[in-house]
Amino acid sequence: MNNRFGKGSIEQAEIGREMHAFIGQMYPLCRSITGAGFRETLSMISHHIPLEIFEIPTGTPVFDWIVPKEWNIRDAYVKNMAGKRVIDFRTSNLHVVSYSVPVRATLSLAELKEHLYSLPDHPDWIPYRTSYYQENWGFCLSHHDLMKMKDDRYEVCIDSSLEPGHLTYGEHYLPGEEENEIILSCHLCHPSLCNDNLSSVALMTFLAKELGTHPRRYSYRILFIPGTIGSITWLCLNEKKVPRIKHGLVAACTGDPGKMTYKKSRRGNAEIDRVVAHVLKHSGQDYEVMDFFPYGYDERQYNSPGFNLPVGCFMRTPHGQYPQYHTSADDLSFVRPECLVDSFRKYLSVLQVLEDNRTYLNLNPKCEPQLGQRGLYRLMGGDSETGFDQMALLWVLNLSDGSHSLLDIADRAGYEFTGIKNAAEALRAQGLLGLSCDQGTGGGR
Repeated sequence: MNNRFGKGSIEQAEIGREMHAFIGQMYPLCRSITGAGFRETLSMISHHIPLEIFEIPTGTPVFDWIVPKEWNIRDAYVKNMAGKRVIDFRTSNLHVVSYSVPVRATLSLAELKEHLYSLPDHPDWIPYRTSYYQENWGFCLSHHDLMKMKDDRYEVCIDSSLEPGHLTYGEHYLPGEEENEIILSCHLCHPSLCNDNLSSVALMTFLAKELGTHPRRYSYRILFIPGTIGSITWLCLNEKKVPRIKHGLVAACTGDPGKMTYKKSRRGNAEIDRVVAHVLKHSGQDYEVMDFFPYGYDERQYNSPGFNLPVGCFMRTPHGQYPQYHTSADDLSFVRPECLVDSFRKYLSVLQVLEDNRTYLNLNPKCEPQLGQRGLYRLMGGDSETGFDQMALLWVLNLSDGSHSLLDIADRAGYEFTGIKNAAEALRAQGLLGLSCDQGTGGGR
């Protein structure tokens, strides 16, 4: 699998613009954990990659949870007595608390305020609020607009439905040489919020397009799901597939200008944890690696003790650590094409290492082999074509004892993975290395 970003900055900029434009197309839709907005967004994704759509009926038991009722909304507003909409769902879908039950009433300002939410510290922003698992209703508005509301009576309308229906999710599957899988997961349940998490929806879509153009060692399963209940539902209904998952990443908040951040799997030293740390270390940019904790995005479901999957969360600025989080300020101006493409490149680099990380056996282990007679001395200078130097060859020969992977060798030697991989390929071409065992055959869903 070749890294398309070796082709130059023009292509990098173009794919960043394409992802940003796709976010702009999805941005106006009112999504929640179920409903028409979620389905419509899946339809938009399916214009880029094929998706298998799953519909799970309301009431389906999924471990300790139950698939909830389906929520849809057509309109919502608060009007003053002059008939003016002072809060209008048509201007921002964040104005309505997600999963609000239908309401038609006339209330005093004091009564209405019990259902109003604003952000005094950011008076121009509209907050994002939900009421998924308890039947309630509410409106969100800027604090400035809240302060303008006079002591009056207000007509309140939420034209929504909360009825038996379905939970929907989409899945894109790419078979590889092996049936062992890499799972890539992102949540698709937020309304007009760009970084959390349309940035990662675009990232996963374009990553799937790129992966589909290359031969693959691993099979890939890319999930577009509602947060929490989506991963719980998928795990419950797909337990037979879980043993195939060898590596995984949850994508969240991948378009903001902050540094890349990786949250480790529960295991803490899984191959995916070491690969992401390696890629970030050799990126030449600031980054952070944090230990697992049982809160956050869907990684906490994949890492629950009954599964304990090697799945980390790869993001930029973590949730709640940027002021725009869950507010109307998480808009198209907050996510940047250059940040999207940087996240894309790092994801692709991680997958490249996973694809290429093999364990070899030195076939001439008693003292160093004669490299000159095999034409390897001419490669010792580490020119730009070979991508490695003499010490990379010697490290690979010395540690290829069947128990050290190429990543093990790269980390111990302090080398970037590609240099060690290229050295291994040169040695293997000369008959000095062989795979330590059969490292995967077959495929299937």
